[in-house]
Amino acid sequence: MFNETFWALVPALVAISLALITKEVYSSLFVGIVVGGLLYAQFNVVAAFDHLYNDGFVAVLSDSYNVGILIFLVVLGAMVALMNYAGGSAAFGEFAKKKIKTRVGAQLATVALGVLIFIDDYFNCLTVGSVMRPVTDEHKISRAKLAYLIDATAAPICIIAPISSWAAAVAGFVEGEDGFTVFLKAIPYNYYALLTILMMILIAVFNIDFGPMKKHEINAMNGDLFTSGKAAETKEKIPTNDKGKVIDLVFPVFILIVCCVIGMIYSGGFFGSDGVGFIEAFSNSDASIGLAMGSITALIITILFFLYRKVLNFKECMNCIPEGFKQMVPAILILTFAWTLKAMTDSLGAKEYVAGVIAGGAESLFNFLPAIVFLVGCFLAFATGTSWGTFGILIPIVVAVFSGTNPQLMIISISACMAGAVCGDHCSPISDTTIMASAGAQSDHINHVNTQLPYAIVCAAVSFVTYIVAGFTQNAWIALPIGVAIMVGVMYIIKYSMKETGEKAAE
Repeated sequence: MFNETFWALVPALVAISLALITKEVYSSLFVGIVVGGLLYAQFNVVAAFDHLYNDGFVAVLSDSYNVGILIFLVVLGAMVALMNYAGGSAAFGEFAKKKIKTRVGAQLATVALGVLIFIDDYFNCLTVGSVMRPVTDEHKISRAKLAYLIDATAAPICIIAPISSWAAAVAGFVEGEDGFTVFLKAIPYNYYALLTILMMILIAVFNIDFGPMKKHEINAMNGDLFTSGKAAETKEKIPTNDKGKVIDLVFPVFILIVCCVIGMIYSGGFFGSDGVGFIEAFSNSDASIGLAMGSITALIITILFFLYRKVLNFKECMNCIPEGFKQMVPAILILTFAWTLKAMTDSLGAKEYVAGVIAGGAESLFNFLPAIVFLVGCFLAFATGTSWGTFGILIPIVVAVFSGTNPQLMIISISACMAGAVCGDHCSPISDTTIMASAGAQSDHINHVNTQLPYAIVCAAVSFVTYIVAGFTQNAWIALPIGVAIMVGVMYIIKYSMKETGEKAAE
């Protein structure tokens, strides 16, 4: 009765609505999960709880991919604790104080580091957060703003980077075509990702803050980085080690990047006997295996490095492992709930429902299809909290509609699907990446969602208009400059209107 209908999306919508209303994410996700179980079992309470337990929590926590991600999170938490306790974070903060003199510089440095770490969005969020928190705290940038900068340079960078776990995922969904070539051709049409990066730079350089973020930034300037009134109690206390140097942060991060890259190409068969090339290995890689193996290797090397440097003894290194685990418990709990909620919507046939809606109206909306696919991708990723799941649903439909008829429009529509998935994922409070960005910035999760949403909506609106242009011109070098011009104009209007509002308030 509820399968493959709009009801399949109701559990996710309930969870998202409750999270935004109550500002309490754990109970909201759990209520959404229960609603999903009840709909699946047609309100048979016993069958519903059997479904959400066995096909929900147990299934997602026994899934090998999910376990690999959890291992990666725990190990990364341990590495961050090691770097903090060794004094590497504090030393880097002191170094950054001398090199980064302004709030603009701190924000641009965060963006730049996020752009450099393009391998994987989880890795990006947590690494950028751990490195840049001392710097942004020093320049009184709110944790909500830091979480936005992290989130906006995670998935948007990964989705336009040819060597990333996201490129590998997208290439695998393009059946019947050269997936990697299609991905490369789609990059200039990935307007949400490209315009998000531009928007961050404009926001930082021209000091443009609007919506709830403006309140957070004003409070941060007055010493409250969390907009909680309890900055002194909430702010993490990093132990000071006089022996710590900048190398005690740079070396572990560098080793982590190298080991994760090696782990990912290893999972893709690069070191096998079949002669798989580097790019092909990345396309075939399993991010879960690669990141888990790479992070464990990096943790061992980091411990040996600190023992060699004599900044930590063996017992102190071992104490950092459970401490790092504790730091990741909130993120792990939210992720587990989010994965279980996705399992509930999957069991109700959410994918099949959306696929049917899109396929039914595709041919009658030919030139508008990129813009429509973008909107559907936004909605689906927002409701389900997964970009990759959205790729898996929409890309095969787009390929089926355009393959052999209009290859150029197929590439634009695939890019629109990717952009919409990233946008919806960016906005959703149950998205893995959004959760990771909150964890990386150590920001309240609902604060992050509320402050980021207006920024993402502005960029989504400009992207939607640009996809309409692209659908008719079918030329990236016409549509993209138009999108850039619109974005610059919109940001100017927002800055001007905020200035006018401030002047009237002063009067």
